[in-house]
Amino acid sequence: MTTFISEEITTDLLLALYREYVADLRTARAAQRSLARTRGDVKLERHSWYRVLSRVLSSAGIPAHYKRRIKPQMDDIEAEITYLLIRAFRPATVVEVAPDRGWSTTWMLRALCDNGWGHLYSYDLVDYATRTVPRDLADGRWTFVQGDIRHNLHLLPNVIDHLFMDAIHKAFFAEWYVEHIVARLAPGTVVEVHDVFQEGDQSKFTEGPVVLDWLHARGTPWFTAARSRCPDVFQTIMAVRRETGITQEIHNAWANPMLFFVMV
Repeated sequence: MTTFISEEITTDLLLALYREYVADLRTARAAQRSLARTRGDVKLERHSWYRVLSRVLSSAGIPAHYKRRIKPQMDDIEAEITYLLIRAFRPATVVEVAPDRGWSTTWMLRALCDNGWGHLYSYDLVDYATRTVPRDLADGRWTFVQGDIRHNLHLLPNVIDHLFMDAIHKAFFAEWYVEHIVARLAPGTVVEVHDVFQEGDQSKFTEGPVVLDWLHARGTPWFTAARSRCPDVFQTIMAVRRETGITQEIHNAWANPMLFFVMV
């Protein structure tokens, strides 16, 4: 099997990866769909009353069952791209900042499992993911560290091959991690930043412009499948998904606001 190694993430690269890993991706999606169905609130989340109740409980700090249940927070396409990039680039060490309830964690662990090697290190203020990630996925390939990453830099691996950022989406935090984490990564490292291209009101997401300005200043190309930013790319990927028989949704959302790039 060919391994795709590239200095840039492009639509053509991802189309090739969809076709190459289609059988494994179907199996991974089936497992993720089962996980969301058995440990998540997928059906309830379709109801506005449940979403309102969850926000109220969360803002009040009231312990609730959702802290022990998984919640899809990556849309299907960006989750699939994450899986495919890990399969293709075959990182030995993956770092995830802010797994929350572990949906992204399980996708990345599944890719590492299918690769047959690699380790994921996750860092978060809360330990919800430790209650939701299945043990068979975690054992031997996952380390979770609770605490503020800004005070735990010394606990990061010496070498990071793949970085996944999904923490507070504010400019001040982006300025910090670009300087203290991203800028130190070696060329060829894949980086993902979630919620950069959200649809609608962007006032809550001030992280993206900081990262985009940093990339522009260094001439680093980036990729997104966000429907709001690159609708043609989104439609092209939807077409290859239909071509390969990937049509059933797992998470009922289509924003796919992730930003992807490779360090140069």
